Amino acid sequence: MPSVRYILFWMLAIFCVSTVARAQGLMIRNFNVKDGLANATVYAAVQDKDGFIWFSTPTGVSKFDGKRFRNYAKKDGLTDNDVVKLTADSKGRVWFFTLNGKPSFYFNNVIHNEENDTTLAFNSHGHYLQYAFEGASGNPIWFLNSNNRSLLYNGKKITYDKQGLSGSDVRFLLARDSIFHPLQSAFRLETLKDPNNPDQKIISVPPFPVDDPEFRSRINKHPVVILKNSLYSFRFKDAISFFNGPEWGIREDISDICLDNDNLWVGTQRALYLIKNFFKGERKVTRLLENHYITSLLKDRDGNIWITTFGDGVYYIPYKNFYFSYLDNTNGLYSHSIFSICKDKKTDLLLIGQNAGILNTMDAQGTIRQFTLDTTTGRNSLLSILPYKENNVLIATDNALFQFNTLTQRPSLLRSVKMLKDVDVSPSGKIRIAAKNEVISLDNNYVIPDLDMVVSSIASVDDSTYFVGTNNGLYYCSDNNRQLVRPGNNTHLKQSIKDLKWINGFLWIGTSDQGIYVMHHDSVVRHLSTANGLASDICQQLYYDGVGKLYVATNKGVSVIDVTNQQIVRNITSNDGLMSDDIRGVYSDDDMLYIATSNGLCYFKGNNLPVDSVPPVIYLSNIRYGDSTFMPAKDFIHLYQRKASFEAEFGTIVFDLPDQVEYQYNFSGDSTTGWVTTMSNIIPFPDLQPGTYKLMVRARKYKSDWSQPLNLNISILPRWYQQWWARGILLLLGLLVILFILRYIVRRIKQSEKRKTEYNRRIAELEAKALTNQMNPHFIFNSLNSVQHLILEKEEKQALNFLADFATLMRQMLNNSRKSYISLEEEIAFLTRYLELEKIRFAHSFSYKFILQESLKDYTIYIPPMIIQPIVENAIKHGLAPKNSSGCLEIRLEMVDDLLYCSVDDDGIGWDKSNTLKSTRLVKHESTALSVIKERLQIIKSFNGSVGKLEIIDKFKSGFGNKEGTLVEILIPIVKML
Repeated sequence: MPSVRYILFWMLAIFCVSTVARAQGLMIRNFNVKDGLANATVYAAVQDKDGFIWFSTPTGVSKFDGKRFRNYAKKDGLTDNDVVKLTADSKGRVWFFTLNGKPSFYFNNVIHNEENDTTLAFNSHGHYLQYAFEGASGNPIWFLNSNNRSLLYNGKKITYDKQGLSGSDVRFLLARDSIFHPLQSAFRLETLKDPNNPDQKIISVPPFPVDDPEFRSRINKHPVVILKNSLYSFRFKDAISFFNGPEWGIREDISDICLDNDNLWVGTQRALYLIKNFFKGERKVTRLLENHYITSLLKDRDGNIWITTFGDGVYYIPYKNFYFSYLDNTNGLYSHSIFSICKDKKTDLLLIGQNAGILNTMDAQGTIRQFTLDTTTGRNSLLSILPYKENNVLIATDNALFQFNTLTQRPSLLRSVKMLKDVDVSPSGKIRIAAKNEVISLDNNYVIPDLDMVVSSIASVDDSTYFVGTNNGLYYCSDNNRQLVRPGNNTHLKQSIKDLKWINGFLWIGTSDQGIYVMHHDSVVRHLSTANGLASDICQQLYYDGVGKLYVATNKGVSVIDVTNQQIVRNITSNDGLMSDDIRGVYSDDDMLYIATSNGLCYFKGNNLPVDSVPPVIYLSNIRYGDSTFMPAKDFIHLYQRKASFEAEFGTIVFDLPDQVEYQYNFSGDSTTGWVTTMSNIIPFPDLQPGTYKLMVRARKYKSDWSQPLNLNISILPRWYQQWWARGILLLLGLLVILFILRYIVRRIKQSEKRKTEYNRRIAELEAKALTNQMNPHFIFNSLNSVQHLILEKEEKQALNFLADFATLMRQMLNNSRKSYISLEEEIAFLTRYLELEKIRFAHSFSYKFILQESLKDYTIYIPPMIIQPIVENAIKHGLAPKNSSGCLEIRLEMVDDLLYCSVDDDGIGWDKSNTLKSTRLVKHESTALSVIKERLQIIKSFNGSVGKLEIIDKFKSGFGNKEGTLVEILIPIVKML
């Protein structure tokens, strides 16, 4: 019993540390309804002449360009939504086989059916199409329906074939593939025996190996028939089996197959099988897509593999993934996160370090074993694996340093180190360790402890000296002084350092965010960053392959540097096929490159990295102008719409990295210059004016050249009012309108000048009249009588004074009459002198006074001359002079807005009584004087816009109580100055 327990214990232990051999993983992408696919159940896939991939589903068909699905259903022209099969002919037509049996196809962006294409009118009698064949030149096309009858389509009509094919089944057509070229890759049959061909031999055991060149050529040249889970090469003379599923472990029936160069893909109702290098004689089967019902397989022109499924959408395997091998937690590893990688070249054992202290080993046969190196709690990742002694490697974890024997595959603990960061081995094998805040020399048995910095990396120069990288820069140390000192005074070496490598006398320094520095003799001689093409400035590890290549692991891929010329050779990223851009480690073994990422291990032949340099196919998707969308065409002609935006939407057929496609467009017509680069596939032109334009668009995918330009000729036709003749008429009308307006303006100017001249003339006449009125003969006559009276009375002195004042007044009147405006002070002085003479003449029978508003003193005010004097004269002569008693005259001056208010108030006999007493001559004289004043006010208004006013009020009749006299109010336009 104890021996039994012992045996069971070891069997359990072996089970825990090893797994069966796993094949390389494949990165497979799934497209489903959420991505735009019409349905998760896909019956078939086909690639058309332009390069689009088409998928048939129960709810229509999907056309795929690598980025977008364009779905078509019955509303778009399909005869039925349930499309069970489809095929593409050599003329570019995609034929749809629907359950209702009505033929239809897609060509030139239109689905053709019996409603829009009379050549497809046909009564199917409810039998649907199953297979399609075409002639050598693409015409005619034969269809075989579910009633085992053949149909012929010659481009003009579709009819039941009457040339001896009616009643023949698919085997008849397959046996004559030189005449009837099959449009399907493989045909599933219930039996191979053709009653119409009794001489055909059925050979179920392959007489030749599949790697025989002639047999392989036959398989590729002639139709392949699927019989349950076996494959046959079908000819008229014989049908020879070349694959028997049970011999390969495939028990279920085969649904479809794909011949991929040397590889064979087999789809069944349970899984997808890949037999790599089948036609080279290899016998290794890879089972993929477990528990998936495979409905069809397609290899496109680029070598990508498309797998359609029943209920699980479409799977896509890029061609370049066949150049890579992948390992993660789905095919043998403990987890998908990998921290370190190394290979023992003697035993060919691959060592893969992961988290939780797990070491994975994979031998040359692909057997993977797992070891737990440390059970310490907390984070315990295998940070570094590096060669040590013969058949041994060093493995550094977060908490310890181990030695691992690659022959016995047994680990042994060398030293526990808390928060270990890096390990390096000197040329003679001395081990140095960088921990969180200390440096340990294991063979010299010393520690530099309690450093006030975080130690991140270490690199040996020789057996006694080494460099130390920290969070605040680079330091140098030796076994003799055991002190960290800065090498030189270079400020560049004070960056946070992630990893160090000493290579042929140069120190390569990987920083946390400044890229790579190269130091020689304590001086920085080279700096490489993203500006020089480095994948990222955040370096995570440096690896030197020993033959001239330095690999920089960053958070955005791997950069390969030639250490001799210190130049970046290339970058390797997820766009090239890596599982992730977050790179933790790199290892090179001859021509094989291993890259550890946060999403698994990727290994491939480093010098055989696939690059798809073929430019993409670019196509015009649609054209939008204004609110309308138009089908794609080489020429676009449309009538101009005001403020309408023109948009051209383009697409490319790119299945690998469609998001990396760049576009360039050119609207200048010059294919050498004027290109504008954009990532958008929509090119807008707002408010495109009438004219003829040529739009050129080209595209390029990741690492490819630019495609040939796709040309679009655009003609925006002008409206009638934009035609040359319409513009000529409008221009002529515009000129006539301008001439009319100019003529009208000139006429107005002439009329204005004429009115101005007339106004000046009338003003001069009125001023002359006013002067004449001022120079009243009665005033002069009476004044002279007064002088005569004074002389007779022997009052010669008073007479002389009167004459002097009279002369001064006359001179002042003459001077004022020549001016348009005089100051208010001059007017008051003139009126005062005039009133004084009138007092003498009328024997001091009245008194007068001026009342001025205080604000008038703040300005210099100018008024037209000889406006107030006639009013004052009338007040004296006709109001105060006839009065029997002494009278009073009051002259009030005030500002009202921008006008001067003047009131002449007398307590004479009044306006009405004066008019009664006056003679006819006096009335006429008075009326003339007042009308002249009114005319002058009106003329002044026409020049400066100010409105004057004259009003005569009889106080007795106008409600001033018992007061007699006349009040004259006048508003005089003025010019005001500070």
